[in-house]
Amino acid sequence: MSLTRRSYRAPQTIGGLALFGIAMACAGTAAAAEEAKYTVLNPTGNPPPIERRAMAPRPASLSGKTIYLVDETFDGGDKFLQQMQAWMAVHMPDVKTVFRAKKGAYAADDPDLWKEIKSVDGFMVMAIGH
Repeated sequence: MSLTRRSYRAPQTIGGLALFGIAMACAGTAAAAEEAKYTVLNPTGNPPPIERRAMAPRPASLSGKTIYLVDETFDGGDKFLQQMQAWMAVHMPDVKTVFRAKKGAYAADDPDLWKEIKSVDGFMVMAIGH
């Protein structure tokens, strides 16, 4: 029995095409190097410096005061604050509690709500998620 050994070679055209492809890739790189360069800036910018404020002084007592329980619409925050309100009604009957949902997201201002709280010289507990 005899075995025949065969040799498989790629045709000359395939080898030529490979060299042509490499040459085109190099030419494209050289052309790209000559193109104009652009400067890209970060669109988020730099945040302004944080202004530190002192904490509000603690009252001697909450008796007769109004506490606003403010929900900033994070999932479940309203339920938590309403349970807090029910607890305070039983355990702190001389403290008035008012539940409010803040307009907008956490960082959005709600000047009407702040004005309402200040008008009754009230305190605020805000339910912030995470």
